[in-house]
Amino acid sequence: MKKRDIILIASVLLIAVVLLLVVELTKEEGARVEIKVDGKTVAEYSLTESGRYELNGGTNILVIENGKAYLSDANCPDKLCVHQGKISKTGEVITCLPNKLTVTVFGAKESVDLIS
Repeated sequence: MKKRDIILIASVLLIAVVLLLVVELTKEEGARVEIKVDGKTVAEYSLTESGRYELNGGTNILVIENGKAYLSDANCPDKLCVHQGKISKTGEVITCLPNKLTVTVFGAKESVDLIS
């Protein structure tokens, strides 16, 4: 590898890290979570109110506390959705593919219009 190659690789990595930091630091705290099952919105909960909610007929358990949401339990075999952790910033998503469930954080004024 030549010196120019190393400089190019280092520059690209540095730019990527800076962009990642900018994106992460500019995310705002979310106000609510929207629950979708099989692509259809089935519920919406405020992140300011703590609670425990059975979703999708009890296949997933959503917990909201201290302004953060997470899935505490699921009946899927790998439980990847449970291990995704807590979400609280706009745009963050927890997905449970076997149960076709998504939990998405939105801001107070934010809405999503999907064209289908």
